[in-house]
This record gives sequence, C-alpha cells and structure tokens, in this order.
Amino acid sequence: MRFYAHHGCFEQERTIGTHFRVDVVFETDTSKAEVSDNIEDTVSYLDVYQVVKREMEIPSNLLEHVARRIGEGIRCGFPTVTAVSVKVSKLNPPLGGQMESVSVEVAL
Repeated sequence: MRFYAHHGCFEQERTIGTHFRVDVVFETDTSKAEVSDNIEDTVSYLDVYQVVKREMEIPSNLLEHVARRIGEGIRCGFPTVTAVSVKVSKLNPPLGGQMESVSVEVAL
C-alpha cells in the first residue's frame, strides 16, 4: 500500500510530508472461506486497507509507532487474525544523500 503522509521527527517532514509504503502480512483461519467462496467467511483486505489508511492519516514521530498502531488496529478489528506483521517504509527519506527507503517492521 502507498500513502502520502506526515510522519517524522523533523518539522519539515511533518509539514511537507512524504511518500510511504506499508506491507502487511497476517495469519487467519481461511478454511471456511476456502469452501464457501464467501468474503464474509474471511478477513477482507479492503477492510484491512481501511485500518491502515486511517492510521497513516495520524501523524507520528516514529515509524515504529505507526507500525505498532496499524498492527494493533488489525488485531483489534479482526478477532480471527492470530498474528500480524507490519512493515512501514519511508520512501526517499531526507538524510542528506541518496537512499531509496528506510523501514521498520513489527510483529504482533
């Protein structure tokens, strides 16, 4: 998932914003959906996206904080999720040199 957001410790990052990528991997029992072919029997990735989008709209100083909030939002919002890993990457961070991204990954 890609977002434009205002996370960072520096005033400029929080004012101007930058691009982020969020990768989410979660575990859930899909056996019922495998047979029924019904979205109601699984975790909709559209619903997961909405959780990520909501959390990305809230400015934070640290990527660790954003990733933790996303993971907790998924775990709380979808009781069948037994584990979740969230990786938040800041694209082209302002570090004074060429760098594609910096990332933080948390597992809950």
